[in-house]
Amino acid sequence: MSTTRGRPTKADVAKLANVSTATVSYVLNNVEGQRISEQTQAAVRKAAADLGYRPNLAARNLAVGGSGVVLYIVPRTDLGELPLEVGSRLTTALGRHGIVLSMQLETDDGQNIVDAVASLNPVAVAGVFPLTGAAAAAVEAARIPQIYLGSEKLRALGSLHLTVGAMRVEHLISRGHTRLAFAYSGADVLRPLGDYWLSGLRVAAAEHGLPEIEVGTVATDGSDAASVVSEWLSAGVTAVCAQSDETAFVVLHGIRRAGVRCPEDLAVMGVDAIPLGAVSCPPLTSVVFDAKTIVDAAVPAMMAELGYPTLADVEASDPAGLIVRDTT
Repeated sequence: MSTTRGRPTKADVAKLANVSTATVSYVLNNVEGQRISEQTQAAVRKAAADLGYRPNLAARNLAVGGSGVVLYIVPRTDLGELPLEVGSRLTTALGRHGIVLSMQLETDDGQNIVDAVASLNPVAVAGVFPLTGAAAAAVEAARIPQIYLGSEKLRALGSLHLTVGAMRVEHLISRGHTRLAFAYSGADVLRPLGDYWLSGLRVAAAEHGLPEIEVGTVATDGSDAASVVSEWLSAGVTAVCAQSDETAFVVLHGIRRAGVRCPEDLAVMGVDAIPLGAVSCPPLTSVVFDAKTIVDAAVPAMMAELGYPTLADVEASDPAGLIVRDTT
C-alpha cells in the first residue's frame, strides 16, 4: 500500500524498487533497446502496482515517440448503441496502455476526420467499417493503419458477417425455412452495412445449398413495405433477414399492411437487438453483440499493430448471440 500522500510519482516507484527514475520509465514504457534484467523489471512493475502508480498519458506517449492518439470513427449506421459502447470501452481499455482515443462522428464530407488526421497526428484509425472518400484518402496519405470489424487484424473476432450470416441461416433452416430474402434499409448512407450483412448471408445460404437470396429495399417511412412484402411472398419467400432491427420493424409494418401474418406467412429476423425489439408486434428475433468481447479482441490487435509489446492474442470467442422471439 502506498505510504505517500496524493498521487504516487515515478520517483516513489524508483525509491521502492531501488532503481533510477530512468529505469522506471524504460520498464513502464516498454522502451526497446534497454538491457534491464527480468528481476529488475519485475521489481519495478511490482512497486508500481503496490503504489497504485499510473503513468501520465502525455508523458508516456512522448516517451515512446508518438502522439498516442487513435481516432475512433462512429459510423452513420443503424447498429444501435454498439459503436458507442465499443468506443466507450475502448477509451478505458486503451487508456491503460497510454493510448488516447479520440471519437469522431462520420460526416458526409469526412472533413472532420481529415482535420483530425492533420492536427492530432493519430497513430491509427479504428471503427466498424473502412473509411471512404476524402477521409480514406487522408488516412492513406498519412500511412496510418486502419483497424475495423472484418479486418484481418481482428482475427480473434473472426469474420463477423460470416458468423452472423451462419447464425441467422441455421436458425431459419431449423424453423423449416429455405427460401430467404434480405431487406435493405431505404437510407442510402446505410447501404454499406447492408452489403456487409448480405455477403455473410449469401455465403451461409450457399453452404447449405439454399436458393439465391431475394433482395429488396424498404423505405424508412414504410410507404412501400407492403408491396415489397407481397413481392417476396409471390417469389415463395418464407423468411426475411433485415439489415437491422429498425429495418425489421419496417418489414413488420409491411406485413401488417399486406394483411398477412408473422411468422406464419413470413418470418423476420433483425440484427443488433435494440431494446425496442422486445416490445415490437410480434417481439423480434435478433442478433445481439457483446461489446466487451469485441473490445477484448480489439485491444491486443491494436496494440500489436502499433508496435507496442502486448500479450498474446486472446482466445477466439463469439461476439454475437441469438435472441429468439416470436417473429421466427
